[in-house]
Amino acid sequence: MDSMDNQEPKHQRRIRYEGTHPKTFKEKYKELQPEKYSDTVAKVIQKGSTPAGTHRSICVNEILEFLQITPGQTGLDATLGYGGHTQEMLKCLNSKGHLYAIDVDSIELPRTTTRLENLGYGSDILTIKQMNFSDIDQIVLESGPLNFVLADLGVSSMQIDNPERGFSFKTDGPLDLRLNPAKGISAASRLKTITQKELQGMLTENADEPYSEVISRAIISAIKKGIDISTTLKLQLIIKDALKFIPGNNRDDEIKKSCRRCFQALRIDVNNEYEVLHTFLEKLPATLAEGGRVAILSFHSGEDRLVKKSFQRLFREGIYRDIAPDAIRPTSEECNTNSRARSAKLRWAIKA
Repeated sequence: MDSMDNQEPKHQRRIRYEGTHPKTFKEKYKELQPEKYSDTVAKVIQKGSTPAGTHRSICVNEILEFLQITPGQTGLDATLGYGGHTQEMLKCLNSKGHLYAIDVDSIELPRTTTRLENLGYGSDILTIKQMNFSDIDQIVLESGPLNFVLADLGVSSMQIDNPERGFSFKTDGPLDLRLNPAKGISAASRLKTITQKELQGMLTENADEPYSEVISRAIISAIKKGIDISTTLKLQLIIKDALKFIPGNNRDDEIKKSCRRCFQALRIDVNNEYEVLHTFLEKLPATLAEGGRVAILSFHSGEDRLVKKSFQRLFREGIYRDIAPDAIRPTSEECNTNSRARSAKLRWAIKA
């Protein structure tokens, strides 16, 4: 027998983690395993960043202060995400009452479910379902009237950070942007079917993009030339090239902002986020018990306008007895330690 056959497979050592600037998402394995590398995670948070594969809940104190959750109540986290807000609300229930939690993300939902189960939250206190929050009326068929509801409309950090989801152009990945990759069409497919006028309108309506005409013409022109825009960096490159005329030292910063807005606009479109939010807001009052409280955390002007107008209209109609007079913003301390909190706005309403 050849001596080569008796040799054991050569051990493949994990890519060395330098502890400062790992290059790729997978190389950040220490951040992705917070239970094993708590010191590394703590250092990342201390720098004001969010560890890869995790999410830091925003406005937790403000939300809990308003919701006034007491043991024995029934509530809903309409956007489970990483489960940070859910965990805090469960603490308030103190094993008495019940919390329902829903999310459309078929990738992150099982991970969050396991994480919460490992923390001791079983079916006696917590029910988790994969569904869109526009179907909130289906929840109350099981739960009965809700004493409190929270909806955090932001995309979770673990979704943004994972290049395979296509939510960010920091690293290359498929231009997908779907919250549930099992449904609908990707952003890359959407661009193949859209007209220049439609794209321009999308960029304006969904993201208030000041260069919507220039960018939309560049994207459609590239598609007509047969250029494949199937990855995040390919789209970013077209946007950067279209905006190279911007003068002065602010060019790079302005281009980065436009890229963010374009990705936001596409994400809103492929997930029908405005339509879903409108349906949720219309169904919401009927799901609340008398005196039931709802808090909604939004992250851009389009969402905030929808929430604000809905709350104001239903307050005038006497359906809500009180609403937030103004949007509540995160404290400067929170923004300094978590940069993703800076655009957050919290509004609330109380059922009559």
